[in-house]
Amino acid sequence: MGTSKHIYIVLTGTGTAFSGIIKWFTKAELNHASIAFDSRLDEVYSFGRKKVHNPFVAGLIRENFIHPFYSTADCAIYQLNVSEEEYEAMYNHVQGMMENQERYKYHLLGLIGVLLNVKFDREDAYFCSHFVASVFEETAFKPVAKPSCFVTPEDFAESLCAHKIFSGKLSYYMHLTQGSSYIPSNRTPAFSTSALGARMLRVSEERTEGIV
Repeated sequence: MGTSKHIYIVLTGTGTAFSGIIKWFTKAELNHASIAFDSRLDEVYSFGRKKVHNPFVAGLIRENFIHPFYSTADCAIYQLNVSEEEYEAMYNHVQGMMENQERYKYHLLGLIGVLLNVKFDREDAYFCSHFVASVFEETAFKPVAKPSCFVTPEDFAESLCAHKIFSGKLSYYMHLTQGSSYIPSNRTPAFSTSALGARMLRVSEERTEGIV
């Protein structure tokens, strides 16, 4: 059996006006989905705004969760075990897309398709959860049992509840994992990086007890 590696699905809610519009479609508090290739969330990819203060210029992006834009964002993080071969297939697929980043567009019409349960085909266009689900099509592992074009962030939350490793403020998680390299906002409590292990343990215990 090959070596096991981890992929992370990150759900976030920023509370912006555009986020509120997406919430109207998805009916979820955490209405943005990203895929990460490390627990520190250094390499995180999604479809979203290319400029943090302009939601109308969107497409394929590498997200920067240490940006002040995310200082008050809520999140849920899910850790999935995949084989080394599956990890490499997904990572190489995303990197191949990033090499042609400008070719990919945000599929706003696709969100309407989710609402109507109608597939609207548009070449090289995705919305966030559509993109994340499509990356898993490079493997035999399907986090959600439906076509990627209909997958919402809430679908990930419902299907992967047993894989949740963190729920709370994104800035808190980044401070725990990034340590001194992360510059917290004024709203981020000053916790030591050693607290992350304890936090993960508490989440594991709460999951067992049915709290998370």
